[in-house]
Amino acid sequence: MTAMTKQKKLLFSFSVLLYIMTLSPLVETTEVLRAIACLIIIQVLWIGGVFPLAFSSLLLMLLLSVHFFTYEETLSYFASEIVWLLFSTFILAGAFIESGLASRLSLKLLSLSKGSSRLLVFFSFILMFILSLFIPSNVGKASLVSSVLDSIVKHLQTMGTVERLAKSLFVGLTLIVPISGAIVATGASSTLYAYGLLGDMTEGLDYVSWILYMGPPITVFLLLLFLLFLLVFPPEQIDGAELERVIGDKIHALGHMSRNEWKVLAVLGLTVILWMTGSLHGFSVSLVALFGATLTILPVTGIWQWETAKKKIGWDLLLFFAATLMLSSMLIKTGAVKWFASQLINLLSMDSYFLVVLSLLLVTALLRLFFVNVLGFLTIMLPVTLAIGEAFPTHDPLYLSMGVFLMGIPGFVLITQSPIHLISYEYGYFTKRDLLRLGSGAFVIWLLVVLASIYGYWMVFYS
Repeated sequence: MTAMTKQKKLLFSFSVLLYIMTLSPLVETTEVLRAIACLIIIQVLWIGGVFPLAFSSLLLMLLLSVHFFTYEETLSYFASEIVWLLFSTFILAGAFIESGLASRLSLKLLSLSKGSSRLLVFFSFILMFILSLFIPSNVGKASLVSSVLDSIVKHLQTMGTVERLAKSLFVGLTLIVPISGAIVATGASSTLYAYGLLGDMTEGLDYVSWILYMGPPITVFLLLLFLLFLLVFPPEQIDGAELERVIGDKIHALGHMSRNEWKVLAVLGLTVILWMTGSLHGFSVSLVALFGATLTILPVTGIWQWETAKKKIGWDLLLFFAATLMLSSMLIKTGAVKWFASQLINLLSMDSYFLVVLSLLLVTALLRLFFVNVLGFLTIMLPVTLAIGEAFPTHDPLYLSMGVFLMGIPGFVLITQSPIHLISYEYGYFTKRDLLRLGSGAFVIWLLVVLASIYGYWMVFYS
């Protein structure tokens, strides 16, 4: 029996023991304590990787159906609008990549660097934000961009040293991909969750307003991060003509835009326009996404058959996503969220709202070191943050919640903080020390940007 198997067996035994001690019919406990026990059990299963995420989510469904909801109530979360939004964006993103349009767009954007190593780094940042409009998976974006950048770097290495340039490109990918997923409501599964939760509690929060809230702070961070990269890892001078030729050859190899690429471009363009004009036609973001996904499969407008499209849907992630909605609802319904919030407020015990905000952001960043799954982490943090925000009636809890959301998505210093870190690290262009060195400075910049957003941009323009 391997060490990993023993560890999983130990974690599972702990979960069973905790269940018997708190949720068994033979034991009398408060509803809050039972909710906390359920939260601990599922987080142990999720974080410990005892079972695949989807199977652990099924176990959560059983727990909730037996102890907190009716079975019908539990199943109703699969009909949630936000779940079907994730379903639809999987198909849209799959069509975007399958058609070849994603690779063409990536190379075209990188070609704007015109052979400059500095501009290549800058446009690689921009590329990740553009891809967030169409790909709801941070892992999908990281895999696509890293493969493109790797082929470029490998060719440049044959002509000279590009060590610092490679570090900038791949550390930049590690830091920017998670943050780029926050700029649009459909940019990542964690963003979909935050958009759904905050949208239910905030009047008028739609696709466009989300971009207006998140766009400027993230853009400022991108520019400051680019300057930090130039300072820490100034890219080497390279043969600009050769870089242009390399990218040009890759674009040429793709040939002219195919009919499928034009179709996907038209469908995605229509979908984004409908998302941005929701206030005019009244259709929800989820309904528009389902419409766009359907167009990619229908005759004439479509590019593939359902049998192929359904393989692009992350069914396991859909189960996990629905489970996080159930878990959040359970924590709110049982009063566990209010209990967590009161404990944090008592622990912070500060009269200054600013110090409460600063402390909560730092606590979020600290806890994020230990949570690989951002969505599971936000399931706990966002409801608690909303409850804390509501304890200060003179301040809008939305701003604090958005700040905690932004603080909780990136991982700045450890390779183990997300699958995106592992994807980029495996290419071998940077070390753990490189990430720590640049990530520490990026963290300070990000913290200041988030604070400035809460106390400057959002408070001034939206209060």
